[in-house]
Amino acid sequence: MASLFSAADRSLAEAVSDLVYCNPFLPERVECERRILGDEFRDLGPIWHHAGTGTSPNVPPINQRVEPLAARACGRLEAGDEPSVQDLRLYHALAVYLLYSRFEADLFEAIKTEGKTPGRMASYGRFAADYERLVGCHPQVRALEGDPAHLFASFFQVRRAFHLIYAHLIGGSMPAARLRASVWESIFTRDMRRYRRSLYRRMGDVTTLVTGPSGTGKELVARAIGMARYIPFDGVSRCFKEDFEASFFPLNLSALSPTLIESELFGHRKGAFTGALQDRPGWLEVCPPLGTVFLDEIGEVELAIQVKLLRVLESRVFQRLGETQDRAFEGKIITATNRDLAAEMQAGHLREDFYYRLCSDLVTTPSLAEQLSDSPGELPNLIRFVAARIAGEEEADDLTDEVEAWIVDGLGPDYPWPGNFRELEQCVRNVMIRGAYRPQPRTDGPEQAVTEAVTAGRLSADELLSRYATLVYHRAGSLQEAGRRLGLDRRTVKARLDRDLLCRLRGEGDRH
Repeated sequence: MASLFSAADRSLAEAVSDLVYCNPFLPERVECERRILGDEFRDLGPIWHHAGTGTSPNVPPINQRVEPLAARACGRLEAGDEPSVQDLRLYHALAVYLLYSRFEADLFEAIKTEGKTPGRMASYGRFAADYERLVGCHPQVRALEGDPAHLFASFFQVRRAFHLIYAHLIGGSMPAARLRASVWESIFTRDMRRYRRSLYRRMGDVTTLVTGPSGTGKELVARAIGMARYIPFDGVSRCFKEDFEASFFPLNLSALSPTLIESELFGHRKGAFTGALQDRPGWLEVCPPLGTVFLDEIGEVELAIQVKLLRVLESRVFQRLGETQDRAFEGKIITATNRDLAAEMQAGHLREDFYYRLCSDLVTTPSLAEQLSDSPGELPNLIRFVAARIAGEEEADDLTDEVEAWIVDGLGPDYPWPGNFRELEQCVRNVMIRGAYRPQPRTDGPEQAVTEAVTAGRLSADELLSRYATLVYHRAGSLQEAGRRLGLDRRTVKARLDRDLLCRLRGEGDRH
């Protein structure tokens, strides 16, 4: 059995293989580049983020090393050498790297279609020819990869996922980098080889739950995961089989009544309820097999709707309102919340079986304060990103300087940004329009506000009972237990609840 690589070539091939299959948003990518280039490596830090160019300066010299390395190995295979399985796998990784690097620009152009479905991929003919030269040189290498159309579709997914994560989940802190890496794993899992072999067909069955404080970009995370799903490529027509931009269906549950939630999700039959004047499909029916339904504020749904959603998650079937016919749901579901769902479950507001179905895959968005605590110097980069989006590139630098100066003088370096990234956007807008940003005053919390009102004698007897009953209900977790503690009937407790205070106690006062 002949060796396909010299000792030096093997070391290089192993580093390239690790680079091909690593998470690009973790520091391990940088270490792979360092192993490949040695003294030629350019160190720009461990984090790949929006303040950079989006392309590593180390890529061109890596390409220059991989091309001759792969050519030498391919020549030995064509000459009839029979290397070990490990050598064949290393060569396969080199071939995958070269094919991606040669066609990455064409794939990126297909992403930048501005709402239009990517057209016919004229470059696929060249791709298929290169594939035959690099992969078809040995039957065992071909067996490792299989169909060239599948590899082309995988490359399109990789390039699309990188763009969606890199361009929209910004920040140069390690918490931001960990978020991007976590989203990458939600799309491809931790093992890209296994994903490409088989899991690409199955990830739609996995429900992703996105948690984090309000204003931290949970919908951006959901969009990146949902719009980066695998889309098959037809090698005959040379077209992708679905439009990734038309495959994401968001629904904010907190903005709808229970009946409207059911109608929007499941659809309804004519006459199912007042105002149902015609048959109407819901998101679960409209969503294609490669699409994604995003349910924001999942912690808001009532128990009856949780039961129906649980059936969808478990059996992938649902019924329109007013119908008994089962319909299949073949897409993916992503949910998001700023609530502590474990606490909601313990309080009886969330079904246990529903909770465990939601968190098959969990992504947590960091607060802005957490990011700035890790990297205090990151604030100007974040301000500039917002300024460019709001005022345009030509005004971004000047507006960034103005906003940064106002924050230093008006808010101070330790301002906690309770509204997170959404509040930073408001700050930039306010400074641009009025030259100042003044945050809304915040109390020490709703419980402290009630205590102060009682101490100051500002509450009537009815107001005192209402607010105290609300506090007890919030702590007890159920009307029955609150009634037992208060010595009141559960219906009386329910009638006395102060809904605004209850929302603030649950942390919903800053809900987006």
